[in-house]
Amino acid sequence: MRVVFFQRKPREHGNFSLEFIFEDVRSRFPSSMKPVVAISKYESNGVWKRVYNAVEASFRQGDVNHVTGDVNFLANYLSKNRTILTILDCVAMTNSAGFKRWFYQKFFLDMPVRRAKYVTVISNATKQEVLKYVDYPEERIVIVPVAVSERYYPAPKKINVDKPRLLHVGLAPNKNLDRLIEAIQGMPCHLDIVGKLNEEQKEKLAQHEIEYSYAFNISDEDMVQQYVDCDILTFVSTYEGFGMPIVEANAVGRPVLTSNLSSMPEVAGSAACLVDPFDVTSIRNGLLKIINNEEYRNNLIARGFENCKRFDAQQIAEMYFDLYRKVGD
Repeated sequence: MRVVFFQRKPREHGNFSLEFIFEDVRSRFPSSMKPVVAISKYESNGVWKRVYNAVEASFRQGDVNHVTGDVNFLANYLSKNRTILTILDCVAMTNSAGFKRWFYQKFFLDMPVRRAKYVTVISNATKQEVLKYVDYPEERIVIVPVAVSERYYPAPKKINVDKPRLLHVGLAPNKNLDRLIEAIQGMPCHLDIVGKLNEEQKEKLAQHEIEYSYAFNISDEDMVQQYVDCDILTFVSTYEGFGMPIVEANAVGRPVLTSNLSSMPEVAGSAACLVDPFDVTSIRNGLLKIINNEEYRNNLIARGFENCKRFDAQQIAEMYFDLYRKVGD
């Protein structure tokens, strides 16, 4: 069985988590399945580049076609009975309005979903969003979580409660850096940021007198080291389709501060301190609770080690294999 993974062309400074997810799945393929990776020639920008990518995809089909996310529209040009579509989130529906919102819903949600034999989503929160926007049989939307990479390993550490290192991953608007900056103003801490800061963000950090460092385009090994070096993960996003940093911090053994909305409570379970990401005071109080309450902090860490077992890579790969067999047989 030839399974073709249709993947976006990564942006120069983009997030490559999608590619990591399916690279791991392919590494676990049984001998009966032959994986092929079909990367779009162009980035997903503009009408004509997307049309080219879609027509190109129609000539690259396999026994099973898996559109792996971010380029949902490719499914419009693929065989309906052989296509699986993965939807990571519906954030564009909340970040757009008017014609742009209509265009996205029509060509990135409604039409591609209807063309797919099965749709996979990475959380129940995303499943409910898809059902909100598209009339599609619920039983054909399958929740397949994101697997935690085996690169993330337990690394016990005595938390520096006098001046903790806080890890913040990502700089898209939903990552909520501005409110985090306000929340930690005057608090003795060091903020480690993964992402390329713009001048406005640098100015805000300076205005609030935040001690910080940042890194971008880092290797897998350096990303793991960020978790090892930190004391607390601060992941107070206003929206997530999943929230992989939560599980990665769980696996390393770091307490997690995250949001009480979207997919984050579902992913974190009881292994994180949940706060209102729109309330600066809530963020600050949650962080102080982790820092000042050793028993609470240790419980979060212990629950984190249990929580990350739900996201075992082999188990999640098997969920995809089952779908491939259903479509390809």
